[in-house]
Amino acid sequence: MNKQERVTFVINTLKELYPTIPVPLDHKDPYTLLIAVLLSAQCTDVRVNQITPILFAKADNPYDMIKMSVEEIQEIIRPCGLSPMKAKGIYGLSHILIDKHGGVVPQSYEYLEELPAVGHKTASVVMSQAFGVPAFPVDTHIHRLMYRWNLSNGKNVTQTEKDAKRLFPEEVWNDLHLEIIWYGREYSPARGWDLDKDIITKTIGRKSVIDEYYNGQPSKKQKNH
Repeated sequence: MNKQERVTFVINTLKELYPTIPVPLDHKDPYTLLIAVLLSAQCTDVRVNQITPILFAKADNPYDMIKMSVEEIQEIIRPCGLSPMKAKGIYGLSHILIDKHGGVVPQSYEYLEELPAVGHKTASVVMSQAFGVPAFPVDTHIHRLMYRWNLSNGKNVTQTEKDAKRLFPEEVWNDLHLEIIWYGREYSPARGWDLDKDIITKTIGRKSVIDEYYNGQPSKKQKNH
């Protein structure tokens, strides 16, 4: 298959596997999504979904959030890891949303990325899932699979995002990035990977990745994907 045929194969296979796409992080509005995505850095979505109901029971909007201290927020979110930085970020961004944006999450990359503890990936998730703006947030699953599928060279997530946006039609970005995340978890994980169940990689995968799998000797680069 040429690259365009591989892209079409990915889109069609994922659409067949995921006719309806569950959203990984539980939320009810842009603010709760923003907080959930911030908490998900170096933490599983399952863990985040266990912690956010406790946090949101106390504060599910910026006005209630700043009534708590950074220490109180940190105590609740501690199981998510990096809690000192995340608690300061949540408290700080809630103040900024009130002071600068009338308590509303802005629908703008520029303003979102100005918020403490909010990087490009977090902003992309919010723009995509809260506002329906075409975006392609790249997490570890997408980074790994784009390399395995020989659709990106795996140098860094910035390059992977550029490659994904160049290869895939804009109208499928918002669904596709979620489909790839679910596929990566279910069929193409970093550890405990069974290539026989991973139909996409088995069909279009990078030759070196498949050879390494069967040889049982992953290269240093493959270990990082």
